[in-house]
Amino acid sequence: MKTSKKYVKKLLSFAVAMALVLSMTLPTSVAFAYSPKADVRTILSVPADLSGKTVILHTNDLHGAISKYALVASVKENLAGRGAEVILVDAGDFSQGTPYVSTTKGADAVTMMNAAGYDIITLGNHELDYGFFQMRSNLAKGKFKVVCANILGADGNPVFDPNCVYTTKSGVKIGFFGLETPETQTKVNPALIQGISFLSKGDLAKCAQQQTDELKAKGADLVICLAHLGVDDESAPDGHRSVDVYAKTKGIDLMLDGHSHTVMTAGEKGEPVQSTGTKLEDLGVVIIDNATKTIEDRFLISTERLQEQVTTAAKANEIFKRVDAEYGVVFAKADVLLKGDKAPGNRTEETNLGDLITDALKWSIMKSPGALTVADDHVVAITNGGGIRAAIKAGDVSKKDLNTVLPFGNTISVVYVTGAELLEALEASTYCTPSAIGGYPQTEGIQFTIDTTKSFKQGAAYPGSTYYKPAAISRVSIQSINGQPFSMTDTYAVVTNNFCAAGGDTYYVFKNASAQFDTGIVMDEAVMDYVKEVLGGKITAAKYGAPRGDQTIITTGAVAANAG
Repeated sequence: MKTSKKYVKKLLSFAVAMALVLSMTLPTSVAFAYSPKADVRTILSVPADLSGKTVILHTNDLHGAISKYALVASVKENLAGRGAEVILVDAGDFSQGTPYVSTTKGADAVTMMNAAGYDIITLGNHELDYGFFQMRSNLAKGKFKVVCANILGADGNPVFDPNCVYTTKSGVKIGFFGLETPETQTKVNPALIQGISFLSKGDLAKCAQQQTDELKAKGADLVICLAHLGVDDESAPDGHRSVDVYAKTKGIDLMLDGHSHTVMTAGEKGEPVQSTGTKLEDLGVVIIDNATKTIEDRFLISTERLQEQVTTAAKANEIFKRVDAEYGVVFAKADVLLKGDKAPGNRTEETNLGDLITDALKWSIMKSPGALTVADDHVVAITNGGGIRAAIKAGDVSKKDLNTVLPFGNTISVVYVTGAELLEALEASTYCTPSAIGGYPQTEGIQFTIDTTKSFKQGAAYPGSTYYKPAAISRVSIQSINGQPFSMTDTYAVVTNNFCAAGGDTYYVFKNASAQFDTGIVMDEAVMDYVKEVLGGKITAAKYGAPRGDQTIITTGAVAANAG
């Protein structure tokens, strides 16, 4: 058995979070340290003779790694040559992650999935990054079946077929149904998904049971859930993890999972949950015996040293050439690595990359005198750490590098909030610090402290959200705004992205701001202009070698300041 490095890193980070989470209240008062298990083999482990077998190949969270589709197609072709009937499925998050898919708002991902020969998929939260209608347009060109049971339209019915039965040539009936993480409603710009809703919390498991029963009634010999749920601890309080859903249902034979980027073939308690990590670290294999109509074996195979399928690779190369021609031009040089990690990183603390981005956001507004209705010393910037998707390495920096960091096409918005509302946003967005959270605030102009030794006082859930309003401010204190005293009653202009402005992640308070507007300036273009015009094309260690030191995090009896 091979233990994934990602699993070890995740386990360590959960252990660090134990002391904090145990001190919290209500659903956030339980620590969910998770220990997935992974059986990773090589392609040589797959039997040479697969006559009388059906093989399900599965992927998840490819995130724009389009060259990997040629490997998937090659394995599918190879196993079919060994006598198997092969079904290729995906558990979501294929539309975003690199410019090779984001520049067409996910359309090129569908092109590559068609080339690889996918049969059935479900949706990840990132399929909706460019809006519901864009996603529908992309999927309309897909040559595969889409199943998703818990995304509902205005009429209360699923907007996609919730399930399907795949009948093999040998007569085995395999029932598939799909589940999307309910966290999509706060991980995607709410303005782009109006008119749809997500079954969540207790309704999620009820939905899974309903789909299982329906598939059994249709005569399915096996029931498989394509789940984009994951096993992250932040999903546990609401029962949104794949293992939580499995524990509350009867009749699911296997869950093929995504979302948390976990490499696993079994859950902590032996649950039949399998997931391949991200960007095809591994490829999932499920072998079904046609005679007994049972799962005979399942495991992951390493994608190292796999050969590419030629026609699929050629399709990827066409996309590479087109995007590289436009985005490969170098516009700056960096003397230092700009941090792109999740944790420790942009979802847990102030980072030098977060500083660069928020500097650029604020500059893009302040360079136009009179654009705002408050004094300059009342202007700050905030962006969510989860929106920072990659690092910028030292050396040449291209538009492609920047688009990889900021792939969503978000635009810059301004919201006007009181000091009290600003404090609420910071409290809500750091409720689980030092555990990672996508809403973690990367900031400019705000000197503040997060005291993680104090409990988050949880109030009511924000409407249409999986996050909670603080019942009181207990963990965050603001020392100053642009060097001036902080006021709870003053109005501040917060330069942010349109995702946060619409109430995404933990920023519901911004949605109800007294006033706001969208500039239409795309974030990655603003950062590029800032680097060229203000920094002269040089990201120096003197300015961005370390975080500025605006944020101080108090842990168990110690102070961790991100001092520059």
